[in-house]
Amino acid sequence: MPVEVRVPAFGESIVEATIGRWLKSDGDKVAYGDPLVELETDKVNVEITAEQDGVLQNIANKEGDTVSVGDVIAYLGEGDGAAAAPASGAMPAALGGHAAPVANGAAPVQEDDATITPIARKLAEENKVDLKLVTGTGPNGKIGKEDVTAYIAKQAAPAPKPVEAPKAVAPVTPPAVKPATPAPSTSTGRAEERVRMSRRRQTIATRLVEAQHTAAMLTTFNEVDMTAIMEIRKRRKDSFKEKFGVGLGFMSFFTKAVVGALKAFPYLNAEIQDTEIVLKKYYDIGIAVGAEEGLVVPVVRDADRLSFAGIEKEIGSLAGKAREGKLTLAELQGGTFTITNGGIFGSLMSTPILNAPQVGILGMHKIQERAMVVGGEIVIRPMMYLALSYDHRIVDGSEAVRFLVKVKDLLEDPESLLLEG
Repeated sequence: MPVEVRVPAFGESIVEATIGRWLKSDGDKVAYGDPLVELETDKVNVEITAEQDGVLQNIANKEGDTVSVGDVIAYLGEGDGAAAAPASGAMPAALGGHAAPVANGAAPVQEDDATITPIARKLAEENKVDLKLVTGTGPNGKIGKEDVTAYIAKQAAPAPKPVEAPKAVAPVTPPAVKPATPAPSTSTGRAEERVRMSRRRQTIATRLVEAQHTAAMLTTFNEVDMTAIMEIRKRRKDSFKEKFGVGLGFMSFFTKAVVGALKAFPYLNAEIQDTEIVLKKYYDIGIAVGAEEGLVVPVVRDADRLSFAGIEKEIGSLAGKAREGKLTLAELQGGTFTITNGGIFGSLMSTPILNAPQVGILGMHKIQERAMVVGGEIVIRPMMYLALSYDHRIVDGSEAVRFLVKVKDLLEDPESLLLEG
């Protein structure tokens, strides 16, 4: 009996996904554990793997289709790539009942035939369509959503005379499903390419726009002298790595400084819920990481309880998972404040956008040697611009400025991080 390939439950608040790409084709032989299809959700991409050896059959959804949790999107059967066997208790179409006539070589199907996709069956039930009258145009005569849509559209269209059910009806391509076509060429004949936005990219776009529409977002700037931190890293980096097995980077210093500043200014570690302000007494710091399909923000939990080495290890692990597309939903949810580092790409100054529902985000930038006046003398110092974007609905300007000054002071006196971070 075929095994159903279903869309799994993803976790809190995620009820649907997009078919990103099929990693196997209809009729391919697969082994237990082989990846079959990649699903895109709002936060992470998930691979569905084969639960047994067999043949992938009756793929129900093409790339780009939206599917819901629990939907059957294919079957795993035995054999050499033939259509999946009928569901338990059902007889093959060639042996049981009277098959409806078929046009253009499409295979006949029975209403109880397993070669009807769940989406097609649901659509037929909602529109009171007799599936015996629908011609399947999918593999091995499978009826898909497009076939039901085409049948509904044809029935709704005016016709010179009624169409009798037993007569063959040529498949009609539904208006709603059109193959992607390039944009009309311009008079200059310049080439264009259209690329489907991934679900994650769509979600990022939506949330960034929402953040700017729902929050009263402002940004304040400052700069930090990185001399002391760079001197410590130079002296300690070898012994630190030898002892802890991880490099001593800048992010552990910034995470510690942010935690110290959040303790001093708790409204930056809060969120708005209806008419209440929720002040959070824990420090889950989101670290923005650039991945192939867009920015993700994995969360370092209880950063205030971690050592420098603990922070570096956690950030390294999360960043590695982000690049490999292996982050879990739990690792992306629930941050209280975010740090983003545009400096690794060469950014000298930028205005970070809030990661809702958080009310604060710190932007790091490129370290650049500049002439500074220190003690009445001009000296060359490694400087970094800092940017703090904040939600002015609950964070006053003076509070935001003092928060950023606190971060600056802690970074310029790294020993203080042991006490306040």
